[in-house]
Amino acid sequence: MIKSAIVSPKLTPPVGPFSQAIQCQGLIYLSGQVGQDPATGKLVEGGVAAEAERVFKNLGAVLEAAGKSFDDVVQVRVFLTNINDYAVINGIYAKQFSQPYPARTAVAVAALPLGASVEVDLVAAV
Repeated sequence: MIKSAIVSPKLTPPVGPFSQAIQCQGLIYLSGQVGQDPATGKLVEGGVAAEAERVFKNLGAVLEAAGKSFDDVVQVRVFLTNINDYAVINGIYAKQFSQPYPARTAVAVAALPLGASVEVDLVAAV
């Protein structure tokens, strides 16, 4: 098995021992992204909608570094600290994808890095 890391120069490097994405056996696994502003390293202001917009920009940057786009995504996992934000996230999510939509899971969690309200990870096909 050969694994290769994918790194976007447009994002802040990971603080911990993980890669922005790993390509392995025909798939690209993107680590979860929160609404972190790459310029400041801080969570964007403006609430869950602003965070979600930044999350998808961050994920788009990693996909771009892999030579891929949201059209190549096959699975999405959404993590929310408040499940009542689901409708807001769903509206922003819908702008990123077209049919056939990726498989998706959405779960409520107790907390996320940087105090974020939303985190999203992806799997894309090579």
